[in-house]
Amino acid sequence: MWNNIPTKDTIKSTHERIKPFIHKTPVLSCKAINDTANADLYFKCENFQKVGAFKFRGATNALLSLTDEEKQKGVVTHSSGNHAQALALAAKMNNCRAYIVMPENAPSVKRNAVIGYGAEVITCKPTLQAREETSEKVIQDIGATFIHPYNDYRIIAGQATSAKELINDIQGLDFIIAPVGGGGLLSGTALSAHYFSPNTRVVAAEPEGANDAYRSFKNKAFIPSENPQTICDGLLTSLGDKTFDIIIKHVNNIYTVSDDEIVAAMRLVWERMKIVIEPSSATTLAVVIKNPQVFAGQKIGVIFSGGNVDLSKLPF
Repeated sequence: MWNNIPTKDTIKSTHERIKPFIHKTPVLSCKAINDTANADLYFKCENFQKVGAFKFRGATNALLSLTDEEKQKGVVTHSSGNHAQALALAAKMNNCRAYIVMPENAPSVKRNAVIGYGAEVITCKPTLQAREETSEKVIQDIGATFIHPYNDYRIIAGQATSAKELINDIQGLDFIIAPVGGGGLLSGTALSAHYFSPNTRVVAAEPEGANDAYRSFKNKAFIPSENPQTICDGLLTSLGDKTFDIIIKHVNNIYTVSDDEIVAAMRLVWERMKIVIEPSSATTLAVVIKNPQVFAGQKIGVIFSGGNVDLSKLPF
């Protein structure tokens, strides 16, 4: 079941499986922002999801897809962000050990959150090679199952449920916009639109300083991220082969925005909607505001991916 791109039935069954564990997040609108964008915007607020991000959907599906024997041996991943917290909480809720490999320079607030959810944190040097080697050692020593942050069909199917809920709540969307980092949310969103709302175009938002998905999409060939520079700490990763394959087939376009445009959009949401979103989330609104020739007059679903902000380092 998990060796192929999730089907319509797979996403439906995934949603039923994870429903008892996740929040059905609200869809909000804001007249002031609609007027600014000259469009009809519907914000899917994954900042109100457990652990403050959409990642909890995919992590929960991955946990519930394990056998009893696999659950006994635990799960492992390498992440310093929302996936680490999501997997830690999903494991705790399913009586499963979680081992989270984190770089030694990861923010203490994120490390403490992971520990607070009951996971065991294993530190390593801040390189991808060190993260992968340390994870592999846990797999060899303990027999834990590796759960990739995004390049895993169980994760993609879980993330797809956010757009599925949005499509159920708001009919006749012209566009759905999702941010793109590793591509788990974007590829899941694209599949849900393809199956449940085929006339809705899916587009992605990406920071200019971490535009590997944009370049990969335009070149129709995978280009890895190298030395990304952006305020969006959730969008620093490269696409995976599974996510890239789905994005090439089912995403209409990818747009980039500057960090200044992202911060302006983030501030607009904080001021007008009175809700906390992180910079990665604000990319989606920034794209709408920057491209009126594409989005003016349209009915648009905008995914706010999360709200995990270091309040001591606000960008405004």
